Amino acid sequence: MPRPAPHDRRPGVPTATWARPLSRRLPSLLARRASAVLRTGERGAATTFLVLAAPLLLLLGGLVHDGGQAINARAAAADDAEQAARSGADAVDVATLRATGQVVLDAAAASAAAATYCARRGYGGGDCSVAAGPDLVTVTTRARVPSAVLSLVGVDGFSVEASAQAGPAVGITTEGS
Repeated sequence: MPRPAPHDRRPGVPTATWARPLSRRLPSLLARRASAVLRTGERGAATTFLVLAAPLLLLLGGLVHDGGQAINARAAAADDAEQAARSGADAVDVATLRATGQVVLDAAAASAAAATYCARRGYGGGDCSVAAGPDLVTVTTRARVPSAVLSLVGVDGFSVEASAQAGPAVGITTEGS
């Protein structure tokens, strides 16, 4: 029988054992590993790890899901506040504009326009506040986002709030003019 080349041998392993197919070696490998686990006291270590890790992974998943919902709700509230402020900024006092040439807001009409926009978007009662002056409309929107996963650990939801301001502008040729 010819000897295998030096690169085909593993040091310290007889050629006959190493040359056997894995399917024949697997039962003895598994038996050796099982006896090593029993000797070193590792029995049940995976179960303990899973019992401790599962709630942490569930909490992490809840943070990702419910946190994402809260971020999306905050962005929607900001969009609504910005658009409501723009809607209010369209309420120019036409009489003052014609008499003096000054662009000034009709504060009552601006407040009403912004509040109407908020109502159409579903903000009720104290969820939308509007403050209007002669040159600026400020809108603040608030929303409550219920949690889906974190409610299991006592977090019922998140409150989000966003504010935006807008004013009348005419004859704009560049930003900030």
